[in-house]
Order: sequence, then C-alpha cells, then structure tokens
Amino acid sequence: MSQGYQIRNQQAIHFVTFTVIGWVNVFTKDPYRILVLDSLRYCQTNKGLVVHAWVIMSNHVHFIISCKSGYSLSDCIRDFKKFTSSAIIREITYSSFENRKEWLLPIFQAAAQKNVRNRYYQLWYQHNHPVELSSNRMKQQRLNYLHNNPVKAGVVSRPEDYVYSSAFAYSGGEDDRIKLEFL
Repeated sequence: MSQGYQIRNQQAIHFVTFTVIGWVNVFTKDPYRILVLDSLRYCQTNKGLVVHAWVIMSNHVHFIISCKSGYSLSDCIRDFKKFTSSAIIREITYSSFENRKEWLLPIFQAAAQKNVRNRYYQLWYQHNHPVELSSNRMKQQRLNYLHNNPVKAGVVSRPEDYVYSSAFAYSGGEDDRIKLEFL
C-alpha cells in the first residue's frame, strides 16, 4: 500500500474498496457474490471482522469494516482477498455455468505474471485504499456513498432495493445474511 493508504489503527473503522483486475464484471453471477458473503461470514466468526456496511457491485466491492481487539484488520483483509481470489478462480475454472472462462482466466493470468506476489492468477488489484473513518461525518458520507453506488450505476432507483448491499438492513428491513454492527 502506498504511504497515504495504510491501516495504522487495526481496530478503527475503515472504508475499503476491492476492485477486480481490469474492472472485469465478475460479480454478475450469484455464485461469486455468494462466495464473497460466505467469506465475510467466515472472517466475522474466525478472524474478528466487524462489518458495518457492504455492497457488492459487478466489478468491485465496498466495505465499512473494523476488527475486534486482538485481531488485525490488515491480516483479515489479506486473508479475505486471498481466499476469495482462489475460490472465485476455482469456480470460474471448473464451473459448468461459466461461459466466460475462455476470456476471464487469461486476464487474471496476465495480471499475475506482472506481479511477483502472485503465481498463477490475480483477481483483485493489490490496493484497497483504506480510509479510516475518524468522525461521524466521514462515516455518514462513506455509508451514503456505499449504499448509493447501485443507484448511481443505474441498477436500482433506491439503495434499499439493491439485493447485494446492507442498505435494506439500514432502512429497517430484516436481512440476516451478514451480521452488521450499525454505524
């Protein structure tokens, strides 16, 4: 990470973005979105991750997250990205429903060849651009940005109508897919 985007306080609330290499629209199919949600739940249970808000777009995800005392947010992010990358690449490779594998895999393979940290495939860009949300104003601004992302993309008219987001829960709806600690 560059100097301006380091996680200094491992328990502070951060806004992070994980972007797919080449802005490829991987998350247009449910199995990949489900892998992201499953991995979030795993990190909550086993790695001290606290999820405050989330959205899965077609080619990137935004999270407002923190970690419980005794855990490292940097380690959690690293493990989350490593696992989801491997799991999604495996799903693309062996899936009978994926008709885009002939052009997806070479894109991720070419990215890995340019990065000494990866051996075969790279799904996510290395950077996360973590921003520590140190004030209520910053939290509200990033929460609004995150939840309005599908509206600005023209996918839905209202944030709470987007299925792959915490906006419905924030609007008072019951959504037990990801346990949230509301801001």
